[in-house]
Amino acid sequence: MAMFLIRRIGHGILVLWLISVAVFALFFVAPSNVAQTLAGRQGTPETIALIKHRLGLDLPVWQQYLHFLGNAVKGNLGYDYYHQVPVTHIIGQALPITVSLALGAAVLWLALGVFNGVISATHPRSPADRGLTLFALFFYSFPSFLLGLLLLYFLYFRLTLSGFGWFPAGGYAPLAGGIGPWFQHLLLPWIALALLLAATYTRLTRGSMLDVLGEDYIRTARSKGIRESRVVVVHGLRSALTPVVTQFGIDLGQLIGGVVVTETVFSLPGLGQTAVVAINQQDLPVIIGIVLFASAAVVVSNILVDIGYAVLDPRVRLH
Repeated sequence: MAMFLIRRIGHGILVLWLISVAVFALFFVAPSNVAQTLAGRQGTPETIALIKHRLGLDLPVWQQYLHFLGNAVKGNLGYDYYHQVPVTHIIGQALPITVSLALGAAVLWLALGVFNGVISATHPRSPADRGLTLFALFFYSFPSFLLGLLLLYFLYFRLTLSGFGWFPAGGYAPLAGGIGPWFQHLLLPWIALALLLAATYTRLTRGSMLDVLGEDYIRTARSKGIRESRVVVVHGLRSALTPVVTQFGIDLGQLIGGVVVTETVFSLPGLGQTAVVAINQQDLPVIIGIVLFASAAVVVSNILVDIGYAVLDPRVRLH
């Protein structure tokens, strides 16, 4: 098991290094007018040269990369061009919002998707199965921004006009200010994300459960007189969760990296919305920092998925 984890962590470090090379090539090697942009249209050649020297853009490419990589390893991702605020500080401010959004939605979509998938698999071709299949197909094909706007219209705007101010229009309330306001501000974004992703998990769980419930060991367990609920949950669901764990790790890693559409619709200043603002302002250090952090989140989530595989199926540890 130790060698299994060492190999996976080594692969993750290699992937992060390759991503750092790609990010550096994209934002530092490619021609850009960062110094000119910061100096403004009236900037003199002397001012532009001074800005380049201050940012290290007048150094050879290989020195720029080594400086960039050395600082990144130490946790120093540079400074915001426009406000001279450390990028780590900007990420630290946006991260709790994105993590709150991702984890809360993950609980909802995982519970809803797995439960619906198990019901569909244990009652194939029944009205419940057909209804849940329709639910999955409907939300799977639904645009995320449109679902968010519909939730805002019906659950915020219409209810507020009727005198029920249960849901705020958007924004974020820190958890330090109380769990009630924090929960209230995130409930609609949670629902929007959960409905979209639960559809995928419903179909994934249903297909995997149908395959598992047809295995010989399931028929053997039933022939021994074991309760059907125990057969389904203990013997069937555990084996069927492998593809669900894979999808969950990928989705959670991507969400922690930033949920651009949902954060924009509900005015949540998380990593996604911060990245959009940085792109519009051509604030390269912030863009690079968020890209690297998002990549690290995906790599770590994949390592955790591999560990989950090893727990669910010990045979995975041999590969």
